[in-house]
Amino acid sequence: MILKEKPHINATTSTAKSGLKQEQDVAFFLRRNFKDDDRVLVFNDLKFSYNNETAQIDHLILYPFGFILIESKSITGEVSVNKQQEWSRSYQGRWQGMPSPIKQVELQQVLLRELMFECREQILGKVLFKQQSFGGRCWHNICAISSNTIIDRIEMPASISDQLVKSEFLADRLKKIMKLRHKVINAINFIDTRPSFCADEMASITDFLLSHDISNGQQKSLQPVHKTNETKRTDVWLIKKPQVSPEIKTISLCCSKCQATTKLVPTHGKYGYYLKCQQCNGNTAMKQPCPHCNSKQAKVSKRKDNYTLNCQECDQQTKYKIG
Repeated sequence: MILKEKPHINATTSTAKSGLKQEQDVAFFLRRNFKDDDRVLVFNDLKFSYNNETAQIDHLILYPFGFILIESKSITGEVSVNKQQEWSRSYQGRWQGMPSPIKQVELQQVLLRELMFECREQILGKVLFKQQSFGGRCWHNICAISSNTIIDRIEMPASISDQLVKSEFLADRLKKIMKLRHKVINAINFIDTRPSFCADEMASITDFLLSHDISNGQQKSLQPVHKTNETKRTDVWLIKKPQVSPEIKTISLCCSKCQATTKLVPTHGKYGYYLKCQQCNGNTAMKQPCPHCNSKQAKVSKRKDNYTLNCQECDQQTKYKIG
């Protein structure tokens, strides 16, 4: 499923246009292969800040067993990587060095892991009084390169070659990495011993990632705050959130089938959050137009037992009142 599309950007320089086209090509192949698969959640152009550092991930995939970060790289000509993992590219018959896109995506992964580990209690919560974490989950990095690039793999280190793939072969490589043998999340597989996320955990991770995305210019980040006393210094991490208007509106929902306002149970499904009516067994979508600006570009998020509607147009937050 595509949870965040690649936004429209007006590129001006030839380099920017080439880079944008490559990202769009990768987004196309991801959409073509995974748009109807609710086990594979795709985020295009995800940007976040943590500890005064900012990372922009071209494409991020969340699946039941972990995460895959994809760096799109537009290269016209030939690319080579020596045994020291130094990258070179040819342009109009001339060779020149270039930064390693693998090292770039590795840095993005480190920052994302630190952010999610710091917020693990907020994201995953506890099971049987034990705090859940991200230990044992799979993390992979991929560099998706232009389809017309000539890749010299003769002396390329095997670890780099495994992470470097042309755009049209990206989906095949991803399927090989994910090894999703069942079409249903949480299906029992006694052979596969990888720890996995359940459907609710994937929904919570999704909400967390989208709420911390600053690609639209809104700053949401974690910052360290140092507290010092006479004997001990400790580091306390606080979430720095945008200021919200003191008066927060509320939305009261009722069953769309029987109009009941009580015995409504919030549930998450393939198409997002909805209410399950215990009186008539009907389903009611929780997503509504923003009550502030009437925009339909609003998303439902969950924090513990609280549900809110977050508008991407006016940046206002609305609480749900569920009877």
